[in-house]
Amino acid sequence: MRRDVKIRDMSRPDREPLTHVDNANLMPLPAPLETTAKDHAWTPLSARVKQQYETGLDDTCAVSVPQAKTPEEEKALVAKFLSGLDKLFTRENNWTFLEPLILTMEHCTRCQTCAESCHLYEASGHNELYRPIFRSEILRRLYFKHVKHGGFLSAWQHGEIELNWPMVARLIELSYRCNLCRRCAQTCPIGADNGLVTHELRKLFSQEMGIAPKEIHERGSMLQLKVGSSTGMTPEVVKDNIAFIDEDISARSGITVRTPWDVEGADVLLIHNAGEIMAWPENPGSFALLLTMAGVSWTMSSELAAYDSINYGVWYDDAQFARVALKHAEAARKLKVKKIVIGECGHAHKALSVIADRLLAGDLAIPRESSLVLLRDIVMSGKIRFDASRNQFPVTLHDPCNEVRLMGIVEPQREIVRLLCPQFREMEPHGVDNYCCGGGSGFAIMSGHNFPDWRFHVAGRKKLQQVLNAFADCIGPETPKYLCAPCSNCKGQLRDLLAYYDLWEQNRILYGGLAELIVNAAVDVKPGSLEWEWH
Repeated sequence: MRRDVKIRDMSRPDREPLTHVDNANLMPLPAPLETTAKDHAWTPLSARVKQQYETGLDDTCAVSVPQAKTPEEEKALVAKFLSGLDKLFTRENNWTFLEPLILTMEHCTRCQTCAESCHLYEASGHNELYRPIFRSEILRRLYFKHVKHGGFLSAWQHGEIELNWPMVARLIELSYRCNLCRRCAQTCPIGADNGLVTHELRKLFSQEMGIAPKEIHERGSMLQLKVGSSTGMTPEVVKDNIAFIDEDISARSGITVRTPWDVEGADVLLIHNAGEIMAWPENPGSFALLLTMAGVSWTMSSELAAYDSINYGVWYDDAQFARVALKHAEAARKLKVKKIVIGECGHAHKALSVIADRLLAGDLAIPRESSLVLLRDIVMSGKIRFDASRNQFPVTLHDPCNEVRLMGIVEPQREIVRLLCPQFREMEPHGVDNYCCGGGSGFAIMSGHNFPDWRFHVAGRKKLQQVLNAFADCIGPETPKYLCAPCSNCKGQLRDLLAYYDLWEQNRILYGGLAELIVNAAVDVKPGSLEWEWH
């Protein structure tokens, strides 16, 4: 039987994991995965990994924090943590989120209303370690003890906590056991935001201690700022790739497409997640085709970082976020475009449309719009003729957290699929009550050690349940089904999740974006543009 973890356990001096997640503990799934026998075994961490990295949380390793070699090194790391903790609560060092952070620290009543809203807590079989307020309560006790300098009365009122390196090391890993979907914040009666607490912890570890997963820092935002894209594509390479996509979509559609580059004064600067160009070229190809057919004045930019809407800093580091967001805005200012349109990427929506409002001022405050709104306007404009019978197959719609719950973009994509997909069926719940795909906050690109097992078994389990329930009446392989996910990061997670459980080969569940569905229904496009094959 699993023993519930207590906050005091975080400070245990040994390096043994505090909990073990077993398939028998997990939330049940519907058919065809209705028995634990149909689930995968977890990959154990190797002896080398356990010896080299801090793995004292839950039998999983996501961040690869090197073990401290001496007591002196441990003390130095704890001192850095305390320095960063102080900075989190000063206005000059936390210009982004200080007020909601203090609200969450000082006014949470521990009512647990948020607990059942968390897909990780539910999917794990209600493992105490993944309860939304667990890590928040740790930070809260540290805040009252070390920032507010509370004494015995404060410890009695708010709870005692022992600060040592094992606790900090476990907290680093625990900050990467949250998708930052903020469903808990939506549920909280007073608006306490446990997702924000997780973000602030990650920020502390990155900005003060230099600790962050390589996939989102070294191979992510740092690479983007160096060469232009987290994919490694330089401007020359991305232009070559887009030219190939243009040629391919022109041949398949029967309509000539040429992506315009660096057009000064265009109405729209379109910025894709560059992962689309590399992994799902049919999506940027579909955008180019639709914009061409609708006669939209648009362009892409070859400026450094401006052809890649990715901004991984939004997940873990405000300084990295700001550097990338400024690159995007500066490219738009240089081209004198009327607005920036963000392609199908959830975290790019959050970064450039929401958080950047705290950063961009003056002539950098260029209007920014979601591609979901632009696609809706194109479909409803009457400039393109559609035949919904071309999409005569079951379709369900995933709501990306940052586009839907955060920004409230609920109806534009639904207006499209209701019109163009006769067999559309909703997931339950949906809209702002949706569940995260399980790949949010960087998880979709984090694949070190055995972290994918946790990502699929726990983080993605609720979304998998929703998908299987949506297609319950046609789950067999004889019926091809389309899971529409208008977000590159979500598509990466869903691709891996469907492959992990073999749901393409066995059940014919295909995933893809929204623009592809629109193109498939366009009368003037050659029939069959949507390719029913695995990506």
